[in-house]
Amino acid sequence: MIHPTAIIESGAQLGDNVSVGPYSYIGNDVVIGDNCIIESHVVIKGPSTIGSGNHIYQFASVGEACQDKKYKDEPTQLIMGDNNIIRECATIHRGTIQDQGVTRIGSNNLFMAYTHVAHDAVIGSNVIFSNGASVAGHVHIGDWAILAGNTGVHQFCKVGAHAFIGMYSGVSKDVPPFVTTTGTPAKPAAINTEGMKRRGYSSDEIMAVRRAYKALYRKSLNLEEAIAAMREDAAEFAAVQHMIDFFDTSERGIIR
Repeated sequence: MIHPTAIIESGAQLGDNVSVGPYSYIGNDVVIGDNCIIESHVVIKGPSTIGSGNHIYQFASVGEACQDKKYKDEPTQLIMGDNNIIRECATIHRGTIQDQGVTRIGSNNLFMAYTHVAHDAVIGSNVIFSNGASVAGHVHIGDWAILAGNTGVHQFCKVGAHAFIGMYSGVSKDVPPFVTTTGTPAKPAAINTEGMKRRGYSSDEIMAVRRAYKALYRKSLNLEEAIAAMREDAAEFAAVQHMIDFFDTSERGIIR
């Protein structure tokens, strides 16, 4: 399962049934779980902990030191969950001591070709990064979010769960859960109705999120007034409460 041209440093730990292709490099302080597939010409550096069932394609760079000029070779980490797909030429960097020192990636994500996850980013689970999508340092991406092709997300921004970031969007403020965006700078366009249907949300809960969206973006209310208008639905529908909770964590302000 290990090609003879692969280089695996003595400090690396590989689980059961791990495949490593030609000319790949796995450095010290790398832990790879069971049933992972590492294709040819992949570079994985550490400290990095990679869960089970991940598939990393050729020319990807995972766990490399970050591009932050303040980084001085501190022993920061990458921690990745299970069953992620990392396609050709994707890059994922470790954290910095200016944050928690860890870049975190959940499970069941798809990172298409030429995507980039910068230092200290926190990526949830079931997320899709389409070709060329990139997030800067300290960005948080919620579960089930989708970043369409060539999206860019500014450092410290948050993208809520189930949001859909339209292609070529430039995100410079936080995107609430369930919201879709378009343009640069990213502007709200609608709610992610199709995504909510696919994930089993009821028609009543989708309508409640639609009413929340209208309060945020269609009624000329400020954020505090919009939240007040959302609270009745929030008492009945968890999705609306999730939106309100997101506003409490926003530091850069939401797209308006």
